[in-house]
Amino acid sequence: METQKKKFKMPHTYVILVIVILIMTACTYFIPAGEYDRVEVDGRTVVDASSYHSVENSPVGFFELFKSIPEGYNEACAIIFFIFIIGGSFHIVTSTGAIEKGIGRLAKASQGRERLLIPLITFTFSLAGGTFGMSEEGIVFVPIGVALARAVGFDAIVGMAIVALGIGVGFSSGFMNPFTVGVAQGIAEVPTFSGMSLRLVVWGVMLTVTIFYIMRYAKKIKQNPELSIVRELEEEEKDSHIDLENLGHLTVRDKLILLSLMGTIIILIYGVFNYGWYLTELCALFIILGILSGFIAGFGPSQIAREFVAGAKDMVFGALVVGIARTILVVMTNGMIIDSIVHALASFISILPRGIAAVAMMFVQAVINFFIPSGSGQAAATMPLMTPLCDVIGLTRQTAVLAYQFGDGFTNSIIPTSAVLMGNLSVAKISYDKWLKFIAPLMGIWLAICAVFMMIATIINYGPF
Repeated sequence: METQKKKFKMPHTYVILVIVILIMTACTYFIPAGEYDRVEVDGRTVVDASSYHSVENSPVGFFELFKSIPEGYNEACAIIFFIFIIGGSFHIVTSTGAIEKGIGRLAKASQGRERLLIPLITFTFSLAGGTFGMSEEGIVFVPIGVALARAVGFDAIVGMAIVALGIGVGFSSGFMNPFTVGVAQGIAEVPTFSGMSLRLVVWGVMLTVTIFYIMRYAKKIKQNPELSIVRELEEEEKDSHIDLENLGHLTVRDKLILLSLMGTIIILIYGVFNYGWYLTELCALFIILGILSGFIAGFGPSQIAREFVAGAKDMVFGALVVGIARTILVVMTNGMIIDSIVHALASFISILPRGIAAVAMMFVQAVINFFIPSGSGQAAATMPLMTPLCDVIGLTRQTAVLAYQFGDGFTNSIIPTSAVLMGNLSVAKISYDKWLKFIAPLMGIWLAICAVFMMIATIINYGPF
């Protein structure tokens, strides 16, 4: 008799994250605990590179492991409530039908040229990521990207990718990113935004590759929707797809709601760029948008409340994922092994030949990014170590900054400890395992290109110093 081979099935997203938590818990028992002293320099708390010392081991016990879960939710509460508020507010707006009609008209206007929307939108968001460091703010645009992608015959993966990967490429290439390159160059004591010409080349190459990758996938599923990585999700969300054949006319109320949405986005960008607005201000903006849109549409207070709750309810899966992902960091922090890992990786780089060390430095930063997914936080933790290391092995400090921005930035699109990635997946309703299947080949391409640019930086003595 023939025995049928069982096909491997990717575990549930929560299961994947719990496995990682258990691995990190085990690590607290056999990785020696240690820490660096922190000092304040120009208002920033950074690591004293020569201060690493062992401390008493602090393994995470059975009960402490489970305590780490609510601690993770507590530390991630800002992004969790941001997701709930964005989901609830956007549901009020979408329930008015105005966005559906607006996106439907854009989709009809682009019929026959749908794929051109991909480079246009990806470039726009990439510019935002590369200039004023758009990151968490991009979460609010993902539902619009998904709705537009579905309207023109693509899927949720394409809708999220044109927004999230566009931002990711700009943020990671960092030609003018104040939150990564600006901070790292300040710590490395090189002129702010110096070396921009090479970073612009990196941005151009990465953006081209990313757009081609998304367009290739979009073309494939346009021709055969069954090939969609999220075909089950598309079936579940079929009723929410925009019907272009029976698209109603834009009423005065619809136009006012769309104008309110555009006005909110303009205010958001202005506030982030000029006043440093973050999640609290963005939440306030979208609460106002939701309530205003509901009243413009003729909803009463009770209906607005019901729509908000319905939208927030849809975000439960993704919002909970963010808290579980943060638990990984809580376990490592409580076990006091993060600094030990950073110290070991920095020591490994120091023994490598100059050319190989530059590439290794980038990969080390990528590994550290899993443990310290905050851009500015990683700069504060690693640049005080990498800067003197470069001086010793003969690499320029600008090369250390490049390694940091590559390692910190691009892997944010795949690591489960990234709150932004989990937030994007939440509002797009895409499970982490499905996204992993889509992004893994592109991540390999990105890292290979980054390695080439690290070698180029070594050859040209990327400077000014």
